[in-house]
Amino acid sequence: MTAGHGHHSEPGHPPEPGHPPEPGCQPEPPDGAARDQRNRPGHQHEPRSGQTVTGSYRRVLTVVLAISLGIAAAEVAGAIVTGALVLFADAAHMAADAAGLGLSLLAAWFAGRPATDRRTFGYARAEILAAMANSLILLAMAGVIFTLAIRRLASPPAVNSGLLIAFGAGALVANACSLLVLRHGQSDSLNVRGAFLEVAADTLGAAAVVITGIIISATGFTLADPIASLAVGTLILPRTWRLLREAVDILLEASPRGINLDEIRQHMAAVSGVREVHELHVWTITSGLPVFSAHVVVDPQVIERGQSAIMLDRLQACLRGHFDVDHSTFQLEPAGHAEHEQPMH
Repeated sequence: MTAGHGHHSEPGHPPEPGHPPEPGCQPEPPDGAARDQRNRPGHQHEPRSGQTVTGSYRRVLTVVLAISLGIAAAEVAGAIVTGALVLFADAAHMAADAAGLGLSLLAAWFAGRPATDRRTFGYARAEILAAMANSLILLAMAGVIFTLAIRRLASPPAVNSGLLIAFGAGALVANACSLLVLRHGQSDSLNVRGAFLEVAADTLGAAAVVITGIIISATGFTLADPIASLAVGTLILPRTWRLLREAVDILLEASPRGINLDEIRQHMAAVSGVREVHELHVWTITSGLPVFSAHVVVDPQVIERGQSAIMLDRLQACLRGHFDVDHSTFQLEPAGHAEHEQPMH
């Protein structure tokens, strides 16, 4: 028997008389308690129906996109006027971030489209594709910045330090506003987190622009411009690599971070009537949507006495209560059935 429990599952059947809740897997708390727990700090917000987590932050991402485009345009003009490479490097970084945000918004729009018989999870995975494209764009821009900075180390031109400081200060203030807008959503969505990290790097880049202008103004050390440009490029790499790694993990359907399959197996095996658990698979469709499936070997009387529905409710409550996995599918099997399977895990 197979049972799939979606994100909006029906209330569980009442416990069978004479069978108290399992000691290792307590049922989900009452509605009020469950709601309080889901609203605790750091816990993922539930997206509205038809929306992914990132989709619920589309307005926030749109505001940040407008700010990023404004900063990029201003810094390009500033780079032309001042002749500073660090300002152009920061403008290129902002343009790359704006392109990434645009991809995220486009993916969020696609992800909000309903599921079909062909695409049973809809377009939710498009968000992860956007996150991966975003990280690749940033890596490419880092390469461009490094190339230009190395060339300028050999022949640094004159720089208008006063205007450089003014443009850098303006970018610093604008990026700080973007960070305030993104501070809540970055704990819920991979794409919003990516945007937050990019803006954080942009803020440091703007600070580097201001410091570079001050150094050139005070000392006349024009090599500070390409050196700061290299620093701006370096700021991109570690955060971008982490974002790319997380996106690749999701595309390869790796187990979500923080979920231990052995621990899940032990919790499920503690349920009365369960003999063995195999073929465990946990993967992520998109941010905030982990999916679980398993084959569960049960005592013969569970199936013979028509207690399968009760067993399924117990198993689902185990996952939902302890591991925050709502979308789960279980295949209940009698002892000996596994001998006819070709296990993958």
